[in-house]
Amino acid sequence: MWEYSDIVKEHYKNPKNVGSIEDADAIGEAGALACGDALKLYLKIKDGIVTDAKFQTFGCGSAVASSSILTEMIIGKPLEEVRKITNKDIADKLGGLPPEKMHCSVMGHEALEDALKNFEGGKDEEKPQAKVNKNKIICNCFSVTENAIREAIEHNGAKTVEDITALTYAGGACGRCKGNIQAIINTYNMEAKNNKEELNTVQFILKVNKVIEKNIMPELGKDCGGIELVNIEGKDVYVRLTGTCKGCRNSNLTLKNFVQAQLREHVDSEINVTEVG
Repeated sequence: MWEYSDIVKEHYKNPKNVGSIEDADAIGEAGALACGDALKLYLKIKDGIVTDAKFQTFGCGSAVASSSILTEMIIGKPLEEVRKITNKDIADKLGGLPPEKMHCSVMGHEALEDALKNFEGGKDEEKPQAKVNKNKIICNCFSVTENAIREAIEHNGAKTVEDITALTYAGGACGRCKGNIQAIINTYNMEAKNNKEELNTVQFILKVNKVIEKNIMPELGKDCGGIELVNIEGKDVYVRLTGTCKGCRNSNLTLKNFVQAQLREHVDSEINVTEVG
């Protein structure tokens, strides 16, 4: 049984901004009825500000909640802020989504991207060719672009073709695109490796400390928990959990699924986190 936050439940039961805008300045679409979820997003834009947003969706409760919260996130915001929204931002605003339902936030982000692209019209022609190519369709069955696949890797930590399918549906029908999906994963990993910042010992320690303070402590603090950095030996990071996290029966999940995952994402993919007493 999947666990849903109270925010997801509220937006599913009482969705905001449902409907259409007859004189919309931009319309974006995502998903496909063939896979059970489809979204149409309408935007009114004036002087670079999203003044109104409405949506129509066919799908599950998570799709409705993701679409509803997205409209609230963008109404009243300047386009430069709206363009920075990721599907992870949508999921986080909902208080999280089960992994099996993350594709709903991806669909919301794709509809937003499509609407902004339509609003900007021919501006895509001015972009470098390499950038435009990332918008090419990889999965024809579900109209999933290379850019959407790359974002699933970057923002949602997708590592395998199966992960990509779970998040975006790409590869979930005929399967002929799976080779191309794997090639994108391989290319992304190679680019990340080539661009990886080599840190000396002091820089490594400072960066670990920064991620703990900025990314990890605030989240643990929401439940009156905490964490202390005890020692670092090579890529082994030793920490002590405090507050409600100390002795919690889910402490190992907290360490591996959250603390270690954050440090691997923001510092080094080979970091191992161990709890000490």
